[in-house]
Amino acid sequence: MASELPTRFLTAEDLVEMFELPSVETVYQWRRKQTGPRGFRVGRHLRFDPRDVRAWVDSQIGQAA
Repeated sequence: MASELPTRFLTAEDLVEMFELPSVETVYQWRRKQTGPRGFRVGRHLRFDPRDVRAWVDSQIGQAA
């Protein structure tokens, strides 16, 4: 993942590309299990604040250390 995240809200597809995930279903599984970055709905679309994604990545790195 690049150190600089976009300033716009991210989509599930963006996370798939950034983390090289198998599919968007992985992102939705994370959401159901409450293990991934915090997301929110805009109508029926799932969006992620880049700051929340960065915080989640940092927490994952901290847990792995």
